[in-house]
Amino acid sequence: MNKERIREIVEEIVKDSFKKSKMVPIAASNRHIHLSPEHVDRLFGRGYELTKLKDLSQPNQFAAKETVTLIGPKGKIQNVRVLGPARGRTQVEVSLFDGFTLGVKPPIRNSGDILGSEPITIQGPRGQLTINEGLICAARHIHMDTNDGKIFGVQDGDLVQVKVDGVRGVIFTNVLIRVSPKYKLEMHIDLDEANAAGIKNGQLGEIIGFESPKQVGGE
Repeated sequence: MNKERIREIVEEIVKDSFKKSKMVPIAASNRHIHLSPEHVDRLFGRGYELTKLKDLSQPNQFAAKETVTLIGPKGKIQNVRVLGPARGRTQVEVSLFDGFTLGVKPPIRNSGDILGSEPITIQGPRGQLTINEGLICAARHIHMDTNDGKIFGVQDGDLVQVKVDGVRGVIFTNVLIRVSPKYKLEMHIDLDEANAAGIKNGQLGEIIGFESPKQVGGE
């Protein structure tokens, strides 16, 4: 048996143990932006294509080499990473602390739920634009594929509690479950949450119970 096959077997065993104990790996998301094709053109030039910097944990998603500057009433944040591929509507995800820096109050929303959210000005190398809505603080959530959902006994839109051990151990409530064949098992929190609980990327959390009522996730 070659080393590659041994590595694959070990990974399968580790993943299986996560699911049996309802453990999920956690990743802290830094501020970033998803751009519509129209806004890619306006910020970077007509016909511009985003350039992949590296793949993200979720299949077919990537961090682009391109960055933009966010401009608010009281300040600005430079070098905000663009994520690809381009999607239907522009969405900017920041932390609550970032909101203080910009002078805005981003609502805590599920991804895709941007109706009535905060406006923000976006500066690119070839242009500037202001969106009337689209700035949010992303609600904590767990991505998982359909098979994971069955193993964990959860459905898309469920809300659960997740316990994280450590010196600053915490129980996260209102964690949205997002189930889709295109997802890979991972819990996403923002940097404010990660820093407050002393959580590092790849650390494990345990699903310990359900919240009520259920709610449906966004995009």
